[in-house]
Amino acid sequence: MIGTTYVFTVIQAYLLILWFNISDSIAWTDSVVHTTSLALIGVAICFSLSHYRPAKGRYVFLLIYVAVLTFAWAGCCYWLVNEIFKDVPYYQHWSFFALPVRFITGFLVVTAVGIKTLMWYDMEEQRQELARKEATERLAREAELFKLRQQLQPHFLFNSLNSINALITLRPQQAREMVLKLSDFLRGTLKREDQQWILLPEEMQYLQLYLDIEKVRFGHRLSTDIAAEEKASMLKLPPMLLQPVVENAIKYGLYDTTDAITISISAWQSDEMLCIQVQNPFDPTLQAPAGTGFGLASIQRRLYLLFGRQDLLETNANENIFTTLIKVPQLYDKSSNN
Repeated sequence: MIGTTYVFTVIQAYLLILWFNISDSIAWTDSVVHTTSLALIGVAICFSLSHYRPAKGRYVFLLIYVAVLTFAWAGCCYWLVNEIFKDVPYYQHWSFFALPVRFITGFLVVTAVGIKTLMWYDMEEQRQELARKEATERLAREAELFKLRQQLQPHFLFNSLNSINALITLRPQQAREMVLKLSDFLRGTLKREDQQWILLPEEMQYLQLYLDIEKVRFGHRLSTDIAAEEKASMLKLPPMLLQPVVENAIKYGLYDTTDAITISISAWQSDEMLCIQVQNPFDPTLQAPAGTGFGLASIQRRLYLLFGRQDLLETNANENIFTTLIKVPQLYDKSSNN
């Protein structure tokens, strides 16, 4: 602001000297008075608009406001410089005829400052509104993610307790073993409650606890084949993402049959993606077992809430093999686990 005022002061003074042959002292005084006071008017416009901007007709309000301020500015400056140089008739005569030009020039300059100020405040309000909207959406998304994670534990816990109940009479030793493993599993869950991202090996370790519980339940009928690329061990994913997929594989692979099955789990890196594939055999002739509908739908929803994409979960049934492929983009800060 000070630099701009100085430049305009110099330009106006030289114009008065060169074009109108006004003496140096009068030209510089005239220029300083008019330019400095006009700059103060601009500051006043910016300050007042920061405190009051009508919701409707703000540009009409601005034009009227600027016109009043410019009229007052032109009149006050005319009176002041003529008081200073009241003994210089040619300057008084010239300044009188210059009044309309000064008013128009000052009006245009202050209007431009006012419009720019209004536009800046409008953009700032839009930015703040967008920030509030994004914060609201983020809170809603985090709340839904938290709800999904909270739903996961009762869903699994009810199944485990039902299994323990069935084992107590028939195989009490296995029931006690399953209770201990369930205790370890839930303890690990509590440790991950506040984590948003975990490394793949941590998720696999957590998944192994779940599989140990299910192996107590199903015995020799359930086996697993887990393989992960070494470079995938540094990649991250949301905690408890794989359990519903494996639970879905067990449900469709072991329910309504007495055969033994092997569930294959493999993980690898593809570009900036962590890819995890779960495969299980199933009998396409049997009706799917009833469930809560939580499983794969929860994974699809969590991935959409985190990444805004619908293509991160793929399923495919080929003859008697059901394949689930999960893709986790690695776009977050990899240095943070929370």
